[in-house]
Amino acid sequence: MSNEIVVVPHTHWDREWYEPFQRFRLRLVALLDEVLDTMEREPGYHFTLDGQLACVDDYLEVRPENRDRIAALVESGRLAVGPWQILLDEFLCSGENIVRNLELGMSRADKLGGAMPVGYLPDMFGHTAQMPQILRKAGLLHACVYRGVPSSVVTDAFAWVAPDGTALRTQYLPAGGYGNGAYMFADAEGLEGRAAAFTATMREWHGPEGPLLAMYGTDHSAPVRGLPEMVATIGARMDTLTGYIAAHSAEVDGLPRIEGELRSHARANILPGVISIRPHVKQAMGRAERMVERYAEPLSTLWGGAWPGRFLDMAWWRLVDASGHDSVTGCGVDDTAQQVAARIAEAEHLGQAVRDMVTARLASEVPSGGVLVVNPTPATRSGVVVVDVAGTDPLVDASGRPVPVQPLEHAATLLLDEEMDPATALTFVHGTELYGQHITGWSVEDSTLTFTVARETTVTMDMEELRARLDGVTRVRIVAEPRRTVAALVEAPPLGHTSLRPAPHDQAYGGARDGEHDEACWRGSDAAPQPVRVEADVLDNGLLRVAIAADGTLTLVSRDGTTVTGAGRVVDGGDVGDTYNYAPPADDLVVSEPESVETELICSGPLVAAVEVRRTYLWPASGDGVEGAPELPAASRSARLEETVVSTRVELRAGEPFVRLHVEFDNRSDDHRVRLHVPLPAEASESYAEGQFSVVRRGTVAEAGCGETPLPTFPASSWVAAGGVAALLEHVTEYELTGGELALTLLRSVGYLSRNRNALRPEPAGPQLPTPAAQSRGRRSVSLALMPYAQSWQEVVPHAEAFRHDLLVTAGQGDPSLPLPAPATGLSVIGDGVVMTSLRDRDGWSELRVVALTPDATEAVIAGDLAEARHADLRGRPGASVPVTDGALRLPLGPWEIATIQFRKL
Repeated sequence: MSNEIVVVPHTHWDREWYEPFQRFRLRLVALLDEVLDTMEREPGYHFTLDGQLACVDDYLEVRPENRDRIAALVESGRLAVGPWQILLDEFLCSGENIVRNLELGMSRADKLGGAMPVGYLPDMFGHTAQMPQILRKAGLLHACVYRGVPSSVVTDAFAWVAPDGTALRTQYLPAGGYGNGAYMFADAEGLEGRAAAFTATMREWHGPEGPLLAMYGTDHSAPVRGLPEMVATIGARMDTLTGYIAAHSAEVDGLPRIEGELRSHARANILPGVISIRPHVKQAMGRAERMVERYAEPLSTLWGGAWPGRFLDMAWWRLVDASGHDSVTGCGVDDTAQQVAARIAEAEHLGQAVRDMVTARLASEVPSGGVLVVNPTPATRSGVVVVDVAGTDPLVDASGRPVPVQPLEHAATLLLDEEMDPATALTFVHGTELYGQHITGWSVEDSTLTFTVARETTVTMDMEELRARLDGVTRVRIVAEPRRTVAALVEAPPLGHTSLRPAPHDQAYGGARDGEHDEACWRGSDAAPQPVRVEADVLDNGLLRVAIAADGTLTLVSRDGTTVTGAGRVVDGGDVGDTYNYAPPADDLVVSEPESVETELICSGPLVAAVEVRRTYLWPASGDGVEGAPELPAASRSARLEETVVSTRVELRAGEPFVRLHVEFDNRSDDHRVRLHVPLPAEASESYAEGQFSVVRRGTVAEAGCGETPLPTFPASSWVAAGGVAALLEHVTEYELTGGELALTLLRSVGYLSRNRNALRPEPAGPQLPTPAAQSRGRRSVSLALMPYAQSWQEVVPHAEAFRHDLLVTAGQGDPSLPLPAPATGLSVIGDGVVMTSLRDRDGWSELRVVALTPDATEAVIAGDLAEARHADLRGRPGASVPVTDGALRLPLGPWEIATIQFRKL
């Protein structure tokens, strides 16, 4: 048996889960104290610290004096750390978040002596398709996985192939996962027999030759004393995971090939219900990632002053920390979910602060009274923005041309008109500030003191003069300048900015009479989109026709005739599962028909048309027979009903081939699942969903095997398409193809972290702890869009980018006499299927990352006064130079390729 077994002592450390972070950290400190003492006392001891630097950081924040002890063990090769900063959930964060996680973990591990050169993914609930390419482009040649591996894998190593063709040698952890050797050293008695049984089992996976990997460790486990002696007793040797895998060639020839994502239930639970539980956390994560990735960093790179690196680093720390596989998943206790939500909110706030700092810099060149419009996407963009401006004059761009506008609402002008002691009114005045605006003038007439206020003023208040005029004043009025909120159709340059301002009517329209200016705008360009028209309950913008039926559902007809009938049906059913797995009650009551339907026209075009659809349902108040039930399948739904109004804002904008939906309701029920159903225009047996640098094709069934019921529910990050209709999404959303429809989960409400008896999972996924906040009571809302398409899901990609990344509007902050600055381009990235995922500053270079979301080779044309450029890997390490011609470069991209380019501008 000599050296047949390589024992890898380790711990799997859930940073936060059934206890919040700080409670777990107390245990982590005690564990690592013991690990360090044991390793220094027993020179033969090796330890693998779960592949995540967070364990080290969390420990050293409490024990900073032990940094050198850890570094010495890492440098000696006996303690393996990294390469991740945290063990993430791969499906519930962006692809860029995955890259930053790996980058952060590897760079910090290098400072301690080097990262473990293995993409260690021991407990994630499945794995994304592009992970092999991500790991390889970060310099890692091996992966190690447990969950999600399909039944076709019958060996403990296979070639995992990304969509671009990157194949990575991947170590599978069969027969118990990361704890397959934990039972072996429970005690000295019977040790050799257990070792022999382990060898027999693992030989079936590994083959007759070569050492066998025994992962000795479990959740939050400390090393047993005397382990080196027990290892020697069975003729085995101890090592780190680095040592075991480094003995294997990275070559994949001859290994079984598994392509794409790993989401099979064949060999382990993948716990798919985490995608839809606590949806507000997923929404917050999507918002925060977009704010940092697509607004704060790119705008700072192109238009900011000094790089605000520390603020952005703090934002990324929080996003990476939140991506943990027991964090953003929502499968922890309520205290844990609350802390994760706060961490995500801080990341968004940091991103907002950086964004606003940059836009304020740009807005200082725009006259007050005007507005700055910033385009966060790298292509010329025509779109509708909502702006708040003073007066009633039309809006013009920097060239003086009028832009199409649509009034939405007018602000109140009379803010106060009351009998009042004027001395009291003067206590409201702070400098020139009054009622949140600034005093532009005052007058006293007929015993009335009247203040006029506006957003800005040049007046200096003389309070003594004012007080001298107050004799006989008994009434106070505050009158604000007229302000209105309007929709405006603007064109903005790639990753650039433009601006608008009100102009006198005769200047803007060359003498056109009142009522004629809208048509003058629409006639100004042949490329201008058609106006949105509303007739009865039908909205039409020339690209899409949306008809609202009597039951509140929608019929969508695209310009090419693709028709979706009955879209937006809301279906409520029972869920007596837990945060890990959906489980319907045996006696379910599914509610899909409303008790009543009302519609209200909100606005009727020509830029934006919107109708509010209010449907009233009677949903069961809770599950029945669930609490403490020994046999969950006997559960049902309660007879008590809650009246629930589901309000859907149906909005169609000029120039958009999709309809925007904002669904909102007050969730008063427990133990249920709410889904939005969209019938498919054509029969489909597969879906296409975007996520983490790829588009994944999935069928209507999932592979079974381990006991967990393999529901064909899947995650989609920014869009999902099937049978001629796509849903454009703001955050990761669970979906299913079922009965000729696309079903999108809006809400899943449950009351336990895990149930000991879950009808669709044979074993507990964690402790049975109550999670009342996971019922998600209160106001819930989801925004998405529906887009019919004729040919391919590839039509959806650019529209999903526009939907997720709204044009940004900021009030002008410059001198009112300034002219509007000319539109300015930041950087243009053009190519079929090419999507920008990141743009940031790195060591004096601008670093751009793009991905080819296409099964065909393509080319990205990157333009913007470039002076020089070079390739880089996912850790930012520079590679070969890239030719630049006339300030632009042409970058060939293979199918599904992730490419990183560093450049400097002229």
